Amino acid sequence: MTHRPLRAARSRAAALPAAAALLLAATGCASGGGAPGAGDAAGGTDRGGTLVVGATGKLPNTDTVIGGAGFEGKRLVSFQIYEGLTRYELLKDTDRPPVVTGALAESWQVAADARTWTFQLRQGVKFQDGTAFDADAVVFNLDRYLDRNSPEYTDALGAAAKEYAGDIVSYRKTDADHVELVTKDPNGHFPEDLAHVLIASPSAVRKAGSANFSQHPVGTGPFSFVSQTEGQQIELTANRNYWRGAPKLDRLIVKSLPDAAARTAALRSGGVNWIEYPNPDDIQALKGDGATIATNSYDHLWYWILDTAEGPWRDPRVRQAANYAIDRTAIADKLLQGTADPAYQAAPRATAAYDPAGDVYSYDPAKARQLLAAAGVPDGFSTSVTVPTGGSGNLLPVPIAEAIQRDLAAVGIKVELRTTDWTTLIGAEAKGQVALGSDAIAQSTTLFQSEALLPLFIGSGSPFWTGHYGNARVDALLASASASPDRARRTADYRTALSLVTQDAPWLFVLNDRNPRALSPKVQGLVQPQSWFLDLTGVWVRR
Repeated sequence: MTHRPLRAARSRAAALPAAAALLLAATGCASGGGAPGAGDAAGGTDRGGTLVVGATGKLPNTDTVIGGAGFEGKRLVSFQIYEGLTRYELLKDTDRPPVVTGALAESWQVAADARTWTFQLRQGVKFQDGTAFDADAVVFNLDRYLDRNSPEYTDALGAAAKEYAGDIVSYRKTDADHVELVTKDPNGHFPEDLAHVLIASPSAVRKAGSANFSQHPVGTGPFSFVSQTEGQQIELTANRNYWRGAPKLDRLIVKSLPDAAARTAALRSGGVNWIEYPNPDDIQALKGDGATIATNSYDHLWYWILDTAEGPWRDPRVRQAANYAIDRTAIADKLLQGTADPAYQAAPRATAAYDPAGDVYSYDPAKARQLLAAAGVPDGFSTSVTVPTGGSGNLLPVPIAEAIQRDLAAVGIKVELRTTDWTTLIGAEAKGQVALGSDAIAQSTTLFQSEALLPLFIGSGSPFWTGHYGNARVDALLASASASPDRARRTADYRTALSLVTQDAPWLFVLNDRNPRALSPKVQGLVQPQSWFLDLTGVWVRR
């Protein structure tokens, strides 16, 4: 690599009131974004207060790209402290997937080679420690991620940065307000990638040292770091000098509460005033006590990755049979109380690649049995799946898996459920392995908000364990899409690629989450986009 060149307590209050990494109306769930209670300043000003969020998993390492807690950790912590050259526009057009706009870069151009990008940097921005942001800061951070000779480089940073910055082969400052980045191959989604390449204060990194920077993180984001109990609680304060305008909140506290019952109890006791993913069985009672339940579709899929190289799952007819055997509507409407939608294809419905005509797998046990018979297993077979007990975006993984287990058993597919924690499951998967040695993995992921990750999930030869799936036509379409800066062309290629994945059925397509969260009625101003991520700058808490 080269570079340089709830209702405040009412009589029932004993019953109510107040990260997994990844999200609208006081009387119930609304389908779009919106700002519950926005502008309701009764009893006080329309700004200030402390937002206390109960997250579903452990909190992330606060050193820029390292993270480690999935998109929930990035949503609630990393994106609040830091920014990249670009960002997601999360406050507009909440009835469609968000676009990427300028953050630390005001604008950019790509050369005819579709590899050389020039970014005009935003002037007048300062890090939370007062250090000026400029082209030198961008180069410093890229050195830290990509240059093994940099004194600030670490293996952990380098490994984490590969997801989104690994395609960069050179970078340089052209003047104080411009940087040039060159990718190995044409990369049409490079601006989207850079939303995840977070920029830290060079002064703060040098002062703390890379090894200790997570204890003293400094970025340009809307909230500044105050303190943390590692993995359990992080406290932030409003960055009053934030370039987009100071957030309305005074403070933001994020607590790790992986148990759903514990989150609900914390909301009811006032220990938090916002919880991620409330237990669906608690939602009606929470609404009855005045809580706001915010939902919106986003690019989420809950699914099983099937081992397409071994045993009965090698046959696409068997995989298709399993997809016809499950009653997704019952899971979405009854088990999850309408907080998720059935997934009948590989593309999540809140993505541009979703094709309404591509909803293939209706609930049809008779067809499932016919396919199993055609595949030579009319009496079914035995298999196993590793299921996380919780974690970012995983909904109610064990109850969902149990419902699928019952549906599959009805057509002769007998499934052994093997449970483990989320960190163990994804840690093994990242090494190309299956925790507990099962034939399948149950998990959730988000697709398309980070296009760079698509080949890792549906491309051939992924370093992750993705069930040994591969389709040369899918690979070609992914390559074509990735190379094009034309969003319409990328969307068309992705739609075709995902239709092939749907036909191949390497996964058991189950649900698209609606990202529910429960808020105390004191919490105002939330805009819930079609995204795993959130912009908290307009949120405030009524005193």
